[in-house]
Amino acid sequence: MLKLDHITVIAPTLREGVAHVRDCLALDVPFGTRHHYMGTHNHRLQLGNGVYLEIVALDPDGKTPGRARWFGLDDQDAVRQDWDEGRRLRGWVAATNDLQAIVAAHGTVFGNEVPLPPEDPAFAFTIPGDGTLPADGALPSLIDHRGNPTSMDDIPELGARLRTLTLEHPDPATIEKLYRVLAVDHPPRIVKGREIRYRAQIDTPAGAKELT
Repeated sequence: MLKLDHITVIAPTLREGVAHVRDCLALDVPFGTRHHYMGTHNHRLQLGNGVYLEIVALDPDGKTPGRARWFGLDDQDAVRQDWDEGRRLRGWVAATNDLQAIVAAHGTVFGNEVPLPPEDPAFAFTIPGDGTLPADGALPSLIDHRGNPTSMDDIPELGARLRTLTLEHPDPATIEKLYRVLAVDHPPRIVKGREIRYRAQIDTPAGAKELT
């Protein structure tokens, strides 16, 4: 079974990502960490029930990892285009304890299992060879925490709670079928739309807000 781990705002820069989330949620999301093994960095925010929001971007001071980065961040032109088109909440990550089996069955979609950090792996993540998002983001990236899930104690708690996650997609029936095959626990609600877009309804101290 796959379980929602976190939702991702994929930004051209962290400054823009944080500003967008502030505009949507009236919350300033604190800095999280630098991924030295990916050349990326993030801000993070708890959303309740072991789920969190990640704002992730290319780290201009980071090193090139020598392989495709996650979340399509190697293709900065595509990231900027999505951003300018309002596709900012761009995807999600699902946790599994059976990553090898899923990759064996669906590796052409999810990519390869990549142990991270490479020098002393603490978890594994799926990344397609070209670094693109699975099914252009309609399917989640996968993470195996290897029995040590992300500690919520390390992620800021500002009173935000995820209520619903909705995916707009041109072919909802196909994506719903894939979610069933993958045994996704409480998958995003899917509605028909012209292109892939996510929106999240989030309760905040300032009331119900929508993140896009």
